[in-house]
Amino acid sequence: MIMSIRRGAVALAAVALLGLPLVAQADNKHVNEAVQHAKGAVDHGKQGHADAVAQHAEEALKHAQAAGVKNPHLDEGIKELKEAVTHGKAGHADVATKHAEAAVMHLSEVK
Repeated sequence: MIMSIRRGAVALAAVALLGLPLVAQADNKHVNEAVQHAKGAVDHGKQGHADAVAQHAEEALKHAQAAGVKNPHLDEGIKELKEAVTHGKAGHADVATKHAEAAVMHLSEVK
């Protein structure tokens, strides 16, 4: 009886430990998507496509906000993405690109 309780406890502990990275991985998926879209914003910005910067930055912003991670780099990345959207919509591809680049830098630091 004691052996089965120990086996159950060990099994429960293993599931708990193995389950934690899955939760973190799910959060990181949004961060990874945010980084990819922010990089897309940078690429389009370098081509002078302000409207595309805004579109990619908006998509990146959605993912960054959905990440559910408490991290100062995520917070800064979100601020930069908001600026990229604002400037992209205003037709300022160069300024929007700088903000998107800063967002990539910060979001890439989110663990």
